[in-house]
Amino acid sequence: MNHNTQPEIIAEGEPSSGKKYLLPFILVVSLFFLWGMAHNLDSILIPHLKKACNLSNSQSTLIDTSVFLAYFLMAIPAGVLLKRFGYKSTMITGLLAFAFGAFLFVPAANNLSYITFLIALFIIGCGLTLLETSSNPYAAILGSPDKAAWRLNLAATFNGLAAPLATIVGRFILSGKSHTKEELAAMTETVRDNYFLTEASTVKTPYIILGTVLVLVALLFYFMKLPEVKTASKDGVSEGSFMGALKHKHLRWAVIAQFFYVGAQVCVTSFFIRAAQQAGGFDEYTALYYLGLYGTLFLAGRFVGTALLRYIASNKLLSIYAVISVLLSLVAIFGDGVIVVYALGGLGFFMSIMFPTIFALGIDGIGDDTKPGSSWLIMSIVGGAILPYSMGTLIDIYGDNIQIGYSIPLVCYLIILFFGLRGYKIAHNNLK
Repeated sequence: MNHNTQPEIIAEGEPSSGKKYLLPFILVVSLFFLWGMAHNLDSILIPHLKKACNLSNSQSTLIDTSVFLAYFLMAIPAGVLLKRFGYKSTMITGLLAFAFGAFLFVPAANNLSYITFLIALFIIGCGLTLLETSSNPYAAILGSPDKAAWRLNLAATFNGLAAPLATIVGRFILSGKSHTKEELAAMTETVRDNYFLTEASTVKTPYIILGTVLVLVALLFYFMKLPEVKTASKDGVSEGSFMGALKHKHLRWAVIAQFFYVGAQVCVTSFFIRAAQQAGGFDEYTALYYLGLYGTLFLAGRFVGTALLRYIASNKLLSIYAVISVLLSLVAIFGDGVIVVYALGGLGFFMSIMFPTIFALGIDGIGDDTKPGSSWLIMSIVGGAILPYSMGTLIDIYGDNIQIGYSIPLVCYLIILFFGLRGYKIAHNNLK
């Protein structure tokens, strides 16, 4: 393989122009926002469906498992679809799958079927996989290579914008009502069933609206002409391959780092509301407010991080943020009272640049292997399916102690720190 190959933008034979790619970039940025909304709503669904479906902590994290398992199972098909049909078709397919999963929330709520909710979330996860497999490399490649990390962080800023906005939607999902096991046991079966159905029904309107917006965006993409990005070696033959991409040592480390990053982020947000209730003594709506604070800090972190990346090497900034995240995790584990909630909110700021930065460092310099490399990095999102379930199990083992569960994100940040210090380096011999 010729390692000097560079991605080439093919736009119907017209000369390249930065202005010509502005609208396509804006459209892709909208996708970052939409999948950000999906993931941030999951953080609200976990405590909500835990109530509505009367679940344990570990059972409630199957919401994360359903979404992120789809990333793992769909990453290879998504890569094949991307390679065969290109970015635009993959994005449209992802939007429609996302919409179908959102509409399935209606029968799931009507029948109070947790299994149907999980199936709907798995389908949403499949749609998100298609969107992320196509949109992340597209945003990275749509411009000069030296600005790839900056462009990804800029696009991901709008992914972060979904975090605080999702908490506004959460006000229409959460009821603010909860009952202890003793109170539920004292209810008649009819009263109890009505309570569960009422709780579940609040998800219908938000997800119907979300599904409708997704269909409209898919139509917009269908009628919009987007430049296609192709990779080719000097002799004009593309040589990228799925397994062959792993010969790049830094890509292998990026896949590992991304696995633990996604797992850490999902762990933090999945139990945020319950941690705020338990450690901070807040009610459900106040806990949701602090989740909104987390989202606001995540968004601010994206803006600040994107600005800092103009002056600080991406691997160095990643390492600094990882160190601070380790310290905040220690506060979350061993702290007491509202300081725990502030520490978790602070994690939002310092996790903000991790995904796009790891992604950009992972595909840096891999030329023809950019598309399959992107698939590997999307597959690594399966960390969001595995680690939250482990955290929920740990919490259950320790008698519903939410704080001890944050030991798992702590370990994740240490692994990310190693990637930022050493793992990101491009080996001269990628077969090492």
